[in-house]
Amino acid sequence: MNQPRTPDPTARTDADASVDARRRYWRANLTYLAVLLSIWFVVSYGCGILFVDALNQFRIGQAKLGFWFAQQGSIYVFVVLIGVYVFLMNRLDRRFGFRED
Repeated sequence: MNQPRTPDPTARTDADASVDARRRYWRANLTYLAVLLSIWFVVSYGCGILFVDALNQFRIGQAKLGFWFAQQGSIYVFVVLIGVYVFLMNRLDRRFGFRED
């Protein structure tokens, strides 16, 4: 006599795998954001305010390096970090099979 098969509680379904993949994707995204924003914070706050006296011993053209970071350097670093984020996210999208159509 055929008895109905009881589902295995430890078996993973496609929905479970999908949820797990989305969690790993989101965790990687948040890690990228945390690292990149930390770099920007160190450059903008650290180089522009905290380490300004040490950096002012050096010059970029006529501007002292600490002043340059406070006025322009942190903006340049932020723009570069945006490019790095786009690169990392495109690579992450490919790794997890997400595409923009």
